[in-house]
Amino acid sequence: MIEATETIDEFLLQHAVDVEDAIRKAARTEILPRWRRLADHEVDQKAGPHDLVTDADRLAERYLTEALSALLPSSVVVGEEAVHADPETYEALQGDAPVWIVDPVDGTRQFVRGEEGFCTLVALAHRGVLLASWTYLPARDQLATAVRGKGAHLDGVRLLSGSPEKGRDLRIATSHPDYTTDAQKRELFALWADGVAPRPCGSAGLEYLAVARGELDATAFSWEAAWDHAAGLLLVEEAGGAHLTRAGVPFRVTGDNALPFTAARDAATARQVVDLLQNPHW
Repeated sequence: MIEATETIDEFLLQHAVDVEDAIRKAARTEILPRWRRLADHEVDQKAGPHDLVTDADRLAERYLTEALSALLPSSVVVGEEAVHADPETYEALQGDAPVWIVDPVDGTRQFVRGEEGFCTLVALAHRGVLLASWTYLPARDQLATAVRGKGAHLDGVRLLSGSPEKGRDLRIATSHPDYTTDAQKRELFALWADGVAPRPCGSAGLEYLAVARGELDATAFSWEAAWDHAAGLLLVEEAGGAHLTRAGVPFRVTGDNALPFTAARDAATARQVVDLLQNPHW
């Protein structure tokens, strides 16, 4: 087992390209051949009609689980589909082993529709600290990466989130109404205020990328599944952004967060979003 994060740093220096190759190959062999070609029997529902899973999700996660575990033998994998099959798998986030956090197809609904708005998310964490992340857009062949302390990049170009322009409404992507309870909708309604332009989110991974690129000012999400957030949170951090929960502290990938939470282009914007959530205008 890895005993220090320095050892993981060495792993990343030597094998980051191998991780990228594994992600691209998973997409090339299991995801893209099914994009816009899904048969009815390749699509299933999990919790309901909006919670979909496809053969691409299952097979890409299986491929990544095997490939990433082979690259770092002391590691474990927490993948969305594996946790759906066995919820106890999620507890690995609390352990001492390095953890790969995997969402094989983030934006499955868009994928099923044949749209481009989906991505593959992989993050590497150790003892609750996010160390590296990969956000791959198969339909566009774009790859965003982040390594703690070494910045965020999109296809090798440094990402800088910047700050929102003064005098313009804040552009915020919020949890989609199809995936929120009535109570969560009421909490998020605090963002329907003067100076804010909220909209429902699409793929969480792509919304985080938009924040890191400075195209979106913030997110506000009501759920904490690590596979949806881990890669994007590190990407935003390393681009110069910040994230805070409703309690005003950074989001913990291990869970037990006060929700909703935000990831924003800069610390001031994150604080502004949290202030709105804490002090609704009605």
